[in-house]
Amino acid sequence: MRWSRIFIPTLRENPATAEATSHRLLLRAGYIRQLTAGVYSYLPLAQRVLLKITDIIREEMNRIGAQEFLLPALNPAEVWKESGRWEVMGENMFRLKDRKGADLCLGMTHEEVFTAIARDEIRSYKQLPQIWYQIQTKFRDEARPKSGILRVREFIMKDSYSFDVDWEGLDKAFEAHREAYCRIYDRCGLKYLVVEASSGAMGGSQSSEFMVISDAGEDWVVFCASCGYAANIEKATSRLADIVDESGPAAPEEFPTPGVRTIEDLTTFPGGASADRQIKTLVYMLDNRPHIVLLRGDHQLNETKLTDATAAKSLRPAHPEEIKSLLGAFPGSLGAVGVDHLPVIADYAIYGRRNMTTGANRDDFHLRGVDVERDIKVTKWADLRNVASGERCLQCNAALNVSKAIEVGHIFKLGTRYSESMGATVLTAEGKEVPIVMGSYGIGVGRIMASAVELYNDEDGICWPVSIAPFEVVITPANFAEPMQQEAAVNLYKELSATGVDVLLDDRDERPGVKFKDADLIGIPFRLTIGKKLKDGKVELFERKTRSSTELDLDVAVRQVRLSLAAAYERSTN
Repeated sequence: MRWSRIFIPTLRENPATAEATSHRLLLRAGYIRQLTAGVYSYLPLAQRVLLKITDIIREEMNRIGAQEFLLPALNPAEVWKESGRWEVMGENMFRLKDRKGADLCLGMTHEEVFTAIARDEIRSYKQLPQIWYQIQTKFRDEARPKSGILRVREFIMKDSYSFDVDWEGLDKAFEAHREAYCRIYDRCGLKYLVVEASSGAMGGSQSSEFMVISDAGEDWVVFCASCGYAANIEKATSRLADIVDESGPAAPEEFPTPGVRTIEDLTTFPGGASADRQIKTLVYMLDNRPHIVLLRGDHQLNETKLTDATAAKSLRPAHPEEIKSLLGAFPGSLGAVGVDHLPVIADYAIYGRRNMTTGANRDDFHLRGVDVERDIKVTKWADLRNVASGERCLQCNAALNVSKAIEVGHIFKLGTRYSESMGATVLTAEGKEVPIVMGSYGIGVGRIMASAVELYNDEDGICWPVSIAPFEVVITPANFAEPMQQEAAVNLYKELSATGVDVLLDDRDERPGVKFKDADLIGIPFRLTIGKKLKDGKVELFERKTRSSTELDLDVAVRQVRLSLAAAYERSTN
C-alpha cells in the first residue's frame, strides 16, 4: 500500500473533547471518527487493526473446535421474553417496533438466539458438545458514552457459546475458552489479569474477566502481586485487621447529635466515634421492596454484591421521603436497632461487633453502646463492602492493590439458565431428557484495540504491538522524487511484500520531518528510512517502541527487517 493512496486524516492538535489517551490518539492518528454519541466510524487504519485482531481470534477459536456463525442483529422480543431478559435489560436495550407493531430489539448479546437454534436443532447427546461463535456488531444504549471506543452504544464483539450434556462438559469448555483467551491476548500483545467476576444479568454459576490495568478503565480490580489472586471489586474479598471492642452499656444509649449528617461528622463530634466503630445504615429498594443495609462506617457498599446476595432483579437507593416514612428520620440519623418491620442485610465486617454507634431513627440523635447481635435483628449476612487498597490478601496475607481496569473479555458458566427457560433439552444416553448445559464467552474487539493504545503510547503517538499494527513496516524515503531514492524504496517495498511483510510505502511529496511525525503518530513498529547515505549503500532501520536506530547495508535490509520483525513478535508474546 502507498501512503498517497490510503485515507489517513491525521490531526496536528489534540481533540478538545477527547479525555482517554486512546480516544485522543485514535482520533489524531486518523483511525476513528465520531458519528454521534457512542457511535464511531472505523477508518482504513482502524479496520486493518480490527481485521488483524479478528484473524487472531478466529485462529484461536477454530483451534478449540469452535464453528463460526453470523446471527441477526435485529431480534424479535419473543426470544428475550422467553429468557426473562426483556425486562431485565431495561433502558440499556435498543427497542423498536416494525410496521405491524411487533416488538423488536437490537441484540446486546446472543444467548437467546443461539439457544433457540440449539433448542430447535439438537435432540441427542450424540450431537454434543458444540461450540458456536460469531464476530458481530452489538448494541447497548449507554446512558453516558465516553472514552472514545471504550464505552459506546455500537461495538464489535466476539461471542461464543458452548453446549454440553453435563456440567463436566461445561467445565472443559470453560477451561478451553480460558486458555484460548489467554493466547488471544498474548498474541495481541496485551498485559492483562484474569479475575474472578460477578455474572450479573448474564446469570450462571461462575465467571472470569480479562482485565487490562489502565486509568481509562471503568472497572476496579483487586489483585495481589505476591500470590496472583485477582478479582473484580464486585467479587473481591480481603482480610481485615482485628478490632477489639470495649465492653459497652447494658443497652444502647441515645445522645443528641445536632447537625451531624455523615460518618465523618460523627467522627469529629464530641462524644462521637471513629468510622470503624460506627454502623452505616442505608435503605435500598430491592425489587421495589424496602430493605435496610448495614456496613461498618468506613466501608463502602458495592451494589453488585448486594444484588448478587439477594438475587434482586432491580435495585435503587430509597428516596429521602420514603426513608422518613419507613424509619421516622432522614438519612444521617438512621439505624436498625429495634427495627423488625423491614429486612436487614448486614455486611460480615460488623458481625459480632459491640459498643458501636449508629443513628437513632430520630433526627439529630444517635445511639452509642450498640451490640449488633443483641440489639439488631439481622435477616441476612453477606459480603457487601468494597475491598480497599492495603487490606490483606486472604490467600497469602500480603497487601492488596486496587486499580482501574478495562474489561476486554468475560467468560461465564451459564449452566441451564437459558436452556431451562427456553426449553432447550436433549436426551442422554439413558434416554432421560435434560436441559443443555451452556457457557457464554465474550471478547470486546474494539476494546482490544483501545487497550493496546492505552498500554503502548508516548508523547509522539501510538506504539502498536507488531501483531496488530496496521502495517509492520513503513518505508520512508526522505525525497521520493529523487530517482535513486525512489528506485530503492520501490524495490524494498516489492521485496518485503513478496516475503509476506505488511509494508506501507510513504511516497508523499512531504518534508522528511512530516513523514517521520506521521509514522510515529500512527504507530508503525518499524521505519526503514532512505536518505542521503543511500549513495554509500546504507539505509536506516528505526524501531518505534524503543526509538533505536540501526544503519544497514541496502543489500541486507530485507533480511534484517524480517529478523527484527521475528524478534518483535517473539518479545510481544513473552
